[in-house]
Amino acid sequence: MASVADTPKAGFRLGMLIYDTRYRSMTIQVVVMVAFMGGVAWLVDNAIQNLHTLGKDFNFGFLWARSSYDINQRLVEYSNDSTHARALLIGLLNTLLVAFLGCIAATIIGVFAGVLRLSKNWLVGRLMTVYIEIVRNVPVLLWILLAYAALTEALPPLKDFRGDNPAATMSLNDSVAVTNQYTVIPEPLFSRSLGNVDVGIFLISVDLLAIIAVLVGSILVNRAIKAQASRIQEQTGDRPVTWWKSLAVLVLPVVVLLYALGFHLGYPELKRFNFSGGTEISNSLLALWLALSVYTGSYIAEIVRAGILAIPNGQSEAAFALGLRPRRTMNLVILPQALRVIIPPLISQYLNLTKNSSLAIAVGYMDLRGTLGGITLNQTGRELECMLLLMLIYLAISLCISAVMNVYNNSVKLKER
Repeated sequence: MASVADTPKAGFRLGMLIYDTRYRSMTIQVVVMVAFMGGVAWLVDNAIQNLHTLGKDFNFGFLWARSSYDINQRLVEYSNDSTHARALLIGLLNTLLVAFLGCIAATIIGVFAGVLRLSKNWLVGRLMTVYIEIVRNVPVLLWILLAYAALTEALPPLKDFRGDNPAATMSLNDSVAVTNQYTVIPEPLFSRSLGNVDVGIFLISVDLLAIIAVLVGSILVNRAIKAQASRIQEQTGDRPVTWWKSLAVLVLPVVVLLYALGFHLGYPELKRFNFSGGTEISNSLLALWLALSVYTGSYIAEIVRAGILAIPNGQSEAAFALGLRPRRTMNLVILPQALRVIIPPLISQYLNLTKNSSLAIAVGYMDLRGTLGGITLNQTGRELECMLLLMLIYLAISLCISAVMNVYNNSVKLKER
């Protein structure tokens, strides 16, 4: 019986790296990677040579030098005797504060404007259309300057609060003072404080940590109560009343803790030239927060409107057939499904708001751009180091926001079996 000899396999040839589909994609990736690394090496070598020509080196020792400049709005202790690293921390915290408050306010504004633009009331719908079209088609920097000018020109100066018959008075039972420079509100104080923990770069209030821990515990317990109510509803068809339990769990522990810590408010008082006590909120912070929130809210409104319109009309009709009112239908049926469409572009708007906060320098708000990328850079002459740090910090903030929102996006997306 004859046997057929096996066909000899062709050996590897260099030409296969280009013409053979098994190796071509890998070859292209290697070539691109080598070219990229070569470009990076050329940039680094060019930067080193230029620094050497200017008589400079590359180091971050300047961060530990005395900053010698003041910052008007700060969340932790700082003085002009602090280091540039401390000033960087203040600027970072100020940036995160504006980004956090702005994302919350912009989301609230955007959701309401997006829903109201779909209202059957002709006037309400047109008003929301006018708001969206006007706000988002004007540069955000102009809105920031307009908000700052309005606060500066419309509010009374400090001198109007002085004298026997002052032209301006404090609001809310003499607890809030609104001036053309800043707004003073009562500050939280604890007569039986638990003290602070020194972590090296700043102090952390143990009272604040205790309050956060109690709030987190209360939220977890409330979720357990709602989950138990849902299980009972699935088994019996009747959902037990849980609102009073939720209210007690969310409110009572915090109230008891605040009472135990001796919580009270410290009210501002007008001294000789200025207000003493209370918490000062600069008009630059208020203007930046207001402008970024209104501006970004106009884009979020269109995202919300598009997400709602993406839901089939049959969902609303089915909800109406079950006897649900329009408001309940929107809250329980439409918006939960629209979130799957809304969340991805919403992440981009949060990132844009965070990066647009760098325009704070226009109104004198000392954020990361104003401290590290402004005064510190000009004083030390370390342009390359400051710009690299600035880019890395903004990149880290953006990646953190994206990661958090992606986790939430995964929780609301459709679960496949």
